[in-house]
Amino acid sequence: MLAYNMAETAVCDLPGCGDEGVIISRLSPEGYLVATGKKAYSFREAYRRFHYCQNHHDELMSGVWSRVRTPEDKKEGHVAPTAI
Repeated sequence: MLAYNMAETAVCDLPGCGDEGVIISRLSPEGYLVATGKKAYSFREAYRRFHYCQNHHDELMSGVWSRVRTPEDKKEGHVAPTAI
């Protein structure tokens, strides 16, 4: 769920963080793409957007790329987080 403060700026979507969400990403806090469920004609329309503060975005990307590099996670069936 996207939260906004009184100044209409996005708040980081990581649970428990109240910092400003300065980075928009298609990755969920769990590190996966989440479909919007709507008929989509582009990547931008097909997946949900999340806002992250710089610190949590860096942590998320570090976790995603370390997971992509490990062979045991290749059979999970999740969409690869490329070019996000």
